[in-house]
Amino acid sequence: MDFAEARADLIAHLRNGIKDERVLEAMARVPRERFVPPESYPCAYDDRPLPIGLGQTISQPFIIALMTSALALKGEEEVLEVGTGSGYQAAILAQLCRRVITVERLQPLADGARQLLQELGYTNIDVHLEGKAIGWPEEAPFDAILVTAGAPFIPRTLVDQLAIGGHLVIPVGSRYEQELMKLTRTAKREMIESLGFCRFVPLIGEGAWGEETP
Repeated sequence: MDFAEARADLIAHLRNGIKDERVLEAMARVPRERFVPPESYPCAYDDRPLPIGLGQTISQPFIIALMTSALALKGEEEVLEVGTGSGYQAAILAQLCRRVITVERLQPLADGARQLLQELGYTNIDVHLEGKAIGWPEEAPFDAILVTAGAPFIPRTLVDQLAIGGHLVIPVGSRYEQELMKLTRTAKREMIESLGFCRFVPLIGEGAWGEETP
């Protein structure tokens, strides 16, 4: 399979709905096939989510582009990603900001993503195993936060980790269907807007879903 051609076709498809050229250029440089299991290689550049094991997925490219664009990154930001998965989203973010801190609650995924991102030469990504609290409060505040799992509401703990003037993008809704929300934090208030509907795996942890929540 010609991955380069498939990647170019995907970017052309995304350009119909995504206008942020920096995001599209970043995605054009990331080999998505490296972030999916071998059995998914033939559909690595389909515009749909794919399983990566342990009940987790790599998100649909259009949703990734939409969420990344909503952060409005300029290049000097420190960004927190909640939900490393296979590391694909972190690889895109790393090209658009100064530093990415990404946290993952599942040890095998965190270890795999860390190794792969190092192999691919990313030096501005720190992969951590998430602690008890959602996010990474040890190094807050962050200029932007992107959450790759659905929460029942916007966790206050994440808003508290966001710098004034920063953007938080997170899916909010049920365990099975959510609305993509963008929160902008100002000195006086928090502004929230909807970016459309989506489907993500549930965000597990204090302030979100529990392991056994039905």
